[in-house]
Amino acid sequence: MNLTPEKPIAGLLAPLFAIRTENDLGIGDVDGLRQLVDWAADIGFGLVQLLPINETGNDHSPYNAISSVAIDPTTIFISPDSIKDLERADYDAITAKADLPKLRTGAVKYPQVKALKQALLEKAFAFFCENDVRRNTSRVKKFRAFVKEQAAWLNGYALFRVLIDENDGDERWDKWPEEQRIFATASKWLREQSVFKRKELDRRIKFYMYVQWIAYAQWTEIKAYCDKRGVALMGDVPYGVSYYSSDVFSQPELFDLTWSGGAPPEKVFKSDPFIEKWGQNWGIPLYRWDVMAVDNYAWWRRRVQMVREIFHLFRIDHVLGFYRIYSFPWRPQENEDYLPLNSDEARERAEGRLPGFIPRDDYNPRNSEANRAEGERYLKALQETVGANRLIGEDLGVVPDYVRPSLTSLGIAGFKIPIWEKQHDGQLTGGKTYQRLSLATYATHDHPPLKVMWTGLYDAAVAGNGHALYEMQCLARFAEIPGDMPQPFSDEIHMALVAALFRTNSWIAVLMITDLFGSDQRFNVPGAIADSNWSERLPAPVSKWKDDMQIVWKAGQARVFLKETGRHVA
Repeated sequence: MNLTPEKPIAGLLAPLFAIRTENDLGIGDVDGLRQLVDWAADIGFGLVQLLPINETGNDHSPYNAISSVAIDPTTIFISPDSIKDLERADYDAITAKADLPKLRTGAVKYPQVKALKQALLEKAFAFFCENDVRRNTSRVKKFRAFVKEQAAWLNGYALFRVLIDENDGDERWDKWPEEQRIFATASKWLREQSVFKRKELDRRIKFYMYVQWIAYAQWTEIKAYCDKRGVALMGDVPYGVSYYSSDVFSQPELFDLTWSGGAPPEKVFKSDPFIEKWGQNWGIPLYRWDVMAVDNYAWWRRRVQMVREIFHLFRIDHVLGFYRIYSFPWRPQENEDYLPLNSDEARERAEGRLPGFIPRDDYNPRNSEANRAEGERYLKALQETVGANRLIGEDLGVVPDYVRPSLTSLGIAGFKIPIWEKQHDGQLTGGKTYQRLSLATYATHDHPPLKVMWTGLYDAAVAGNGHALYEMQCLARFAEIPGDMPQPFSDEIHMALVAALFRTNSWIAVLMITDLFGSDQRFNVPGAIADSNWSERLPAPVSKWKDDMQIVWKAGQARVFLKETGRHVA
């Protein structure tokens, strides 16, 4: 597989949970990914991009996972054919208790889906213990080898998961009994339990290790399948980890829990007064880079190495954080308390601290140079682990002048979103002038789809908004759309926008799957806390896309554009 900037490719971004198959269990899984890869390969796409696949907590956000390494069990393809330890009779008996037609309809119903998959995996684990473990088969030896090889993260993760169960499914370790809140004291607590209780807990620990063994086996197999189809898998590594993660539980010394990472204020973000005034408070703990440096950033190296074993490329979400990160001296739960306060009042409440960039701002050349040097040091450690041309840096937002040249010097592709790539006169930068070492896309998972964006500009322009009309005219010139503006969204405009993205000089051009379809579905609205976030699913199973004439036509058009622009992968 030729994954170098010399060979331009195009890809599709699809959240795994959104992919439907005819026999799924209410959420997208590895089998759905296989079907999507086949469909994409037949068109000529050379890449499929996913959101993070790490295990999520109770908010189900892939960007707030409870482990930086562990794979979410919901991604596992569970059937008697896909898991050796799951017998047909057991599968049928457990799934019969679930209303599968209802589970497969509409959005992901996380509590029911997670409970169903957990029950099936527990039954498979019981069979594994009763048969393979008792007879000490070769599979048991492979399982034990996996446990030994992954002990650095797996031991802490498995105990953390067991303690979540012990605390009624709540991952908030600071609400647990004090002796359970960190790995060191929790391990002591475990040893002090009765023989019966310890045996029960040990079995549960082995169960969570078994789930990860199954998950990693399936994901390494799908990577090998992608190799055969000539399609690269692109993963996603969020810069931060959840405050309530097994990482913080296992190695609290690596994290500064007195600050919460986020993003600076956005005055144009009128829909959220807190973000407009103070910024985005993500709640992620900061890294203690000085402590991480002692073992040569082993935590980060381990994290990206596991991703490298599953994905060919991966996107670093908020790569700006490696250089400096906007931080809050309070947790997100306190945002409402700080919203009405002025700076003096906030500083007094936060014991003399205010939100700002850590370790330092970029307001003078000395600070900027220090931030650049430190960011490059950390990113080089990642590159040493995963190899050249593997990292894609999501460098969106308030970007200091030194960041993009720094990424280029490291050989890390940055992002190009046409509507944000502007010249001094306000016109959009021509796609053919984009730097080759870049990824071009109209939208990430946080942005409205093409149809919604264009329709919003159209409605505003028709209502007399001159700025919206100008933006539409700029986008129309970028995509070489003929005629006067405003024009409503149409198949012709849609396909012109797709073709224009593929015509850019960027190494990689990526379309959200919904932007290829021209739909208005959205998977996440930043700042919104709602069941609709991270739960929307595509309307039909992948196997049924061939029956939708609109999808067939648009896929055919995409194939033509891929060939015309040299991005087609045979």
